[in-house]
Amino acid sequence: MIHFVGAGSGAPDLITIRGKNYLEQADVIIYAGSLVNPALLDYAKPGCEIFNSATMTLEEVISQMERAEKENKMTVRLHTGDPCLYGAIREQMDRLKELKINFDVCPGVSSFCGAAAALEAEYTLPNVSQSVIITRMAGRTPVPERESIRSFAAHGATMVIFLSTGLLRELSVELIAGGYAPDTPAAIVYKATWPDEKVMRCTVADLAETAERNRVRKTALIVVGHCLGSDYDLSRLYAADFSTEFREATK
Repeated sequence: MIHFVGAGSGAPDLITIRGKNYLEQADVIIYAGSLVNPALLDYAKPGCEIFNSATMTLEEVISQMERAEKENKMTVRLHTGDPCLYGAIREQMDRLKELKINFDVCPGVSSFCGAAAALEAEYTLPNVSQSVIITRMAGRTPVPERESIRSFAAHGATMVIFLSTGLLRELSVELIAGGYAPDTPAAIVYKATWPDEKVMRCTVADLAETAERNRVRKTALIVVGHCLGSDYDLSRLYAADFSTEFREATK
């Protein structure tokens, strides 16, 4: 059996109970070494085989999984955050289906959730934004034209931008061209929930300068939107004059 496990956003104790149990039981662990906190490997039992997929190709990863299955071993494929976001798991799952190897997926805490916690922010505020756009800049891996930063910026929604720390000047240009004002609140969150987490608040216009000043070049999320500001409406759910199936209005 192969268990794809979301490692969480960084802190070892933010892995799910199920994910921790799988790590403790695993005979083989293949982890995304470029991003996963190696402290999570402390949960591995003695004798567990551990492979860093940062140095491996897809074929090599699948080969180790296939070997482990033939040896009746349980494998954990440990991905950063939640594996459904930029985890490259679809290609692995499809290959396992071809090989008739059983697998399942254990979700994890994504770094976009860790970034919100670090910012003490709520991405969906009444009369500010009720949508969160999770995306990335086009780089060595292209992005479909219909999903450009510029086109998404036109919505004015909260945006959480992955894998783009090295492209912040271009990101600012695209965000402003799409409709965000230069002084729109923004933030760079470096290694959310890790011991060396760092939060840098800024505006859309000075994203690049903020990163350069703080010497941040990778492993950071960019958050953009007025959810980082101070103006918003209170939730109607808890308003005294708002009835629900659990509570009658009192005004």
